[in-house]
Amino acid sequence: MLKAGRVKALGAMSGTSLDGVDVALIETDGEQIFGFGATGYRPYSAEERAVLREALGKWPGDDLDRARAVVENAHVAALSTIEGAEIIGFHGQTLAHDPRGRGTHQLGDGAVLAQQLGLPVVWDFRSADVRLGGEGAPLAPFFHHACARYIGATEPVSFLNLGGVGNLTWIDPRHARPEEPGALLAFDTGPANAPINDLVQKRLGLDCDHDGALARRGRVENGALELFLDDPWFYRMPPKSLDRDAFSDMIGLVCELSDADAAATLTAMAAAAVFRGIEHCPSPPARVLVTGGGRRNPVMMQMLGAALDCPILPVEDVGLDGDMLEAQAFAYLAVRVARGLPTSCTATTGVRAAVGGGEISRPR
Repeated sequence: MLKAGRVKALGAMSGTSLDGVDVALIETDGEQIFGFGATGYRPYSAEERAVLREALGKWPGDDLDRARAVVENAHVAALSTIEGAEIIGFHGQTLAHDPRGRGTHQLGDGAVLAQQLGLPVVWDFRSADVRLGGEGAPLAPFFHHACARYIGATEPVSFLNLGGVGNLTWIDPRHARPEEPGALLAFDTGPANAPINDLVQKRLGLDCDHDGALARRGRVENGALELFLDDPWFYRMPPKSLDRDAFSDMIGLVCELSDADAAATLTAMAAAAVFRGIEHCPSPPARVLVTGGGRRNPVMMQMLGAALDCPILPVEDVGLDGDMLEAQAFAYLAVRVARGLPTSCTATTGVRAAVGGGEISRPR
């Protein structure tokens, strides 16, 4: 059993950008954040990234032995570098996400990790939410609510995660609990880094557009941008969530452009998707705090700043770690699951009622 009071929890996250495994330690009781601890990062090799990329879109029952080994071995290696944890939150590697169809699929067995690491592991965070009619994503919003209160926010604020997919959490920190009506609204805004990464990988053999260097040299093709924004996704009310490759035809919209113009246009599409998303917020946020790899792209940040009427800041400006926020989120959620607290609600995933997801595996 998990002891009462503060717990040191270790979370791990491997996102749809396929760059590697982030691990982070936090101290929490599942409601309040008391402090942040050690962090680590284990990058995927080019060969491992190729194996995972080949597995994208696949479901249980497909041949995934090689990809499963990559995910589990990388997570064990990364998690083994941090000492002092009492419980682990393991998200797994998302391969496919179709909440209104086949469900959601995160590769990796928490029982394997529990046995190898000798600690209880909370995993499969999304399935219970999907079974109850939710989108199963995004799941970080309850943690974002705790972060807003941790930094002392007193008016509505938004957290914007720019990973492979973009997602936005609007928070009113005057509500004590995240499941309270009016405390949160969360949803995926649209594609973010994934199409840019796929473009530069296919054309140039690069893993990403480092520092927006390619996009900075290009010009935005407005016709392609307008076609992108005509997608019915942008007219659908939140909560809503996306698969990494849901907008795979974006590449087709820029296929005839130069490398630089294509990168600039895809970056503008990601920023425009955020602008459309902000329009759904119950009230304008006082500031938008950006996490994920996109905050390191100056072109992306400049485009967001030009589109939005509030400060757009990397989360480091308020003392948080934008590289580790999602790993910290799953550490936090692991403690909530172990304590029987909800991890999502109607306003974050569209689930019928507040629900706590996750399976707990203990070492034998």
